[in-house]
Amino acid sequence: MKKLSVVLATRNEEANIGECLEAVKGLADDIVVVDEGSEDRTREIAEGYGARVFKVTHEAIFHKTKQKALDLAQGDWVLQLDADERVTAELAKEVKEVTQKELPGEIQDSKKKALFKRHQAILEARDGKIGTDNGPYVAFFVPRRNIFLGKPLIHAGVYPDASIRLIRKGKAHFPAKSVHEIMEVDGRVGWLQNDLEHYDSPTFFRYLVRANRYTDLTAKEFEKNKVPINCFALFHYSFIKPTLVFLKLYIRHLGLLDGMRGLIWSLFSALHFPIAYFKYWQKASK
Repeated sequence: MKKLSVVLATRNEEANIGECLEAVKGLADDIVVVDEGSEDRTREIAEGYGARVFKVTHEAIFHKTKQKALDLAQGDWVLQLDADERVTAELAKEVKEVTQKELPGEIQDSKKKALFKRHQAILEARDGKIGTDNGPYVAFFVPRRNIFLGKPLIHAGVYPDASIRLIRKGKAHFPAKSVHEIMEVDGRVGWLQNDLEHYDSPTFFRYLVRANRYTDLTAKEFEKNKVPINCFALFHYSFIKPTLVFLKLYIRHLGLLDGMRGLIWSLFSALHFPIAYFKYWQKASK
């Protein structure tokens, strides 16, 4: 029987980590938590679930800490999670099956299959080819069902919000260059079909806290890419870009079908760009 490690990078996740580890305690042969000096009970709770816990310093790019967790895994396969994610019973069963036979099951839902292919094509258009087309499967995308303000957000371009989460040990790594990056994989990549539940924004306050952090990161990307600081760029990121993003999410991707939550998601996703640009402009003006 091949062994499975579940690994997490954490920082002040007392409110989440217990439920996350509770969902995998019957699945994992090895649990690794690499913690960035939490000031709450994150490490204590993780140790209560038998996790091997390591305390490290905070990294500006959190994926560096996630890579440390991957490196410490002892299993043949590694499932990488965030503390605000929950493995459902259906996903746990699928993970067990896949890691033993190293082959994904056939996705029965044709619409879901087509959606997954489109999602991967978008990622590859942005980041380049992901994995290889042949050989044994060494990594798997896992679709995520985002729980936004108490309910799943189905439209607005959110689903499947997939990331490569299940990998054969040593066959994938984080480049650790950007918060939105996908793992680089040495081998063939497949898809799991059962969803990982993601409780990233159970409240509007939590959403705003995360949004503030992500706009900071985008502002840094603007600085790295030397985005112009002038009236034309200001107009683009203040009006043109957010308008296009809002129409894309709310109209084209049917965010309107998710009611008020779809409106909030689409609106604040659009506002991400002017806020990030204003932060970039402010820093550059000092």
